[in-house]
Amino acid sequence: MQKRPLTGLNIVVTRPRGQAEKLAQCIEMAGGHATLFPLLEISPVLDLAPLYSLAKRLHEFNLAIFISPNAVLYGMQAILNTDEKKEEIDIRRQVKFPASLKIATVGQGSVRALRGYGLENILAPHDRFDSEALLALPELQHVAGQNVVIFRGNGGRELLGDTLKSRGARVEYVTCYQRNKPTQDATQLIATHPDAIIITSSEAMGYLNDMVNNIEKQELTMVPIFVPHIRIAEVANQLGWSNVILTSAGDDGLMSGLIAWAHTQNNASRRPGKKS
Repeated sequence: MQKRPLTGLNIVVTRPRGQAEKLAQCIEMAGGHATLFPLLEISPVLDLAPLYSLAKRLHEFNLAIFISPNAVLYGMQAILNTDEKKEEIDIRRQVKFPASLKIATVGQGSVRALRGYGLENILAPHDRFDSEALLALPELQHVAGQNVVIFRGNGGRELLGDTLKSRGARVEYVTCYQRNKPTQDATQLIATHPDAIIITSSEAMGYLNDMVNNIEKQELTMVPIFVPHIRIAEVANQLGWSNVILTSAGDDGLMSGLIAWAHTQNNASRRPGKKS
């Protein structure tokens, strides 16, 4: 029987706990052990009033952009819980946006999340999954005079909104979830004896770097870090982490990168003169 490609490897998944299960399952199915070590915590905003208020006036907008699957989850919860929607929720968990409102998002995970609410014809990039790729779509080139709402977490990049404003759009942000630094420390991570670490956001990469002292960093920089976007890799390199492996986007891209790396490790261990 052929050994599964990640057998014997401990892969640390640093996504928020509620979003790590699918990737962890993929790792386990490939024979690896997935250790969950969240570097971000996601929670609802404390003051929901602005979100609920905006949800009731979606008819004022021409374009709604959901930055992430979390923006879909928490934004849709607010939209579905406005008074006029409650009867519809009980019948079917779907949203009917105004016919004139276009929906856009950055990644395919968000597209799937939106489709789960019955939404179709979603504008999204097909190759790179970031604000730059979304802004390059033909549908976002001529937005002068349009009203745009961006559903997002606290903080985040301003590139999307700033660029749309420069193209003549009127842009509103609505914060629908919070990203927080978890109460973790580097000794807990080191104690898991990771063979590889998956980092899926620049913010999480920054938190990891802030978490470690110089000695801990020297130990952890020996461990390969797998990232699904060039921007995360650049942040890691700028912070002094050199063992960074860039993969394709999404769970499939991360798994392909892990399996290819594991294959090279196995081949290296079988080279003549290499002690097993």
